[in-house]
Parts: sequence; C-alpha cells; structure tokens
Amino acid sequence: MIQATPATLDQVGALAAAIRAEIAKAIVGQGEIVEHLLIALFARGHVLLEGPPGTAKTFLAQCFSTALGLQFGRIQFTPDLMPGDILGSNLFNFQTSAFTLTRGPIFCELLLADEINRTPPKTQAALLEAMQERRVTLDGEAHALAERFTVVATQNPIESQGVYPLPEAQLDRFLFKLLVGYPSAEEEARIVATYLRQAQAERMLFGSRRKNTRSG
Repeated sequence: MIQATPATLDQVGALAAAIRAEIAKAIVGQGEIVEHLLIALFARGHVLLEGPPGTAKTFLAQCFSTALGLQFGRIQFTPDLMPGDILGSNLFNFQTSAFTLTRGPIFCELLLADEINRTPPKTQAALLEAMQERRVTLDGEAHALAERFTVVATQNPIESQGVYPLPEAQLDRFLFKLLVGYPSAEEEARIVATYLRQAQAERMLFGSRRKNTRSG
C-alpha cells in the first residue's frame, strides 16, 4: 500500500512511478491504461473502461485501489438493480422509533461500477450527483462522499442484447473512456509464466502443509 501527500512535481512523479511498479507486480501490460488512471486520479476525474471479457478490467481497478490504499467498493450492475441498492436508504428503527441511514456501497473512495451498461438508465442516473458533486441526497438530506471519491466503470462492447447504452449526460461525467484490448503475444507468455510459477508455489505450500498435518 502506498501512502503519500505530494507537494512538488518531483514528488508526484515519484509517487506515480511507485504506483506503476506496485500494479505491475500483479498486472502484465496495460501500461497506458494505468497512466490514464493516474491522470484521472490526480485530476479528480472518473474513468470508463471498455473492453471484451478477460482483459483484467475488474482486476486492474482492484489493484489500482490496493496500490493507493483506497477504500474499495464494488457494484455488479444487473437489470434488477435499484438506485437504493447503490446509494442506500433510511430504514425505520423500531427500537429507537427513528429512521437510520443505511449506507450503500457508493460510500467508499474508489467505486468499481462493473458492467454499468447492464442496468436501466434510472439506476445509472443514481451515480450522476455522486460523480459531479461527490455527495448523494437521500430523502432531501445531502450526504458527503469521500474527498477522493472516484468511479471506475466497466462495460462490455461485444454484447448488444440486455444492455442499456449510457446517455450523454452520464458519459459527460467521465474524464476518460479507455479501450482495453487483449495483451500481446509476449505479454500472454509472461502471464502464463507468472501463473505457472504461482501455481507451482501453491502446490509446494499445500504439499508441505499436508505433510506436516500427517506428521502431527
């Protein structure tokens, strides 16, 4: 986890380089995507990642959040998702005879809106105020979000059935729309080699634990 408060351009550059190096430990390639994510973070903008399945869009957002030490939240957008499932709601507490705010997953620092185009426009619109004002309004009361609140949304451009294209008002909230492609042949070879090393290490660890269990 990287934590820093940059004050000069040199410090910003050093921080960005450290973040790139940390993400590169888990993500092979996608350097340009990481670069734009960093720009969006420093500019307090949001990012839309568009690409086919299997291009590590979700994993990249998770790694980016972990490298920065941000509080991570994820919403899997589906056709039956409601605005209250994102924002939260005021529920009546019978013990106190008062309404209590139940916060939704949007109350975080980095929100992954996974497959955002799979939910109807009514639910998509629940993000508009949050992305622009960094606050949400529930029952007429405004609730502030984190100062570093950032949305990283993903969508799959291949399928056209059961999806709801984002309206212009929603697209306007994103600083970047980044196209995430498949890795090159060299990068695929590195991914396979990394996976094989991890699988071998896990087998050795599992075998050692199993041996110790039998000995005990």
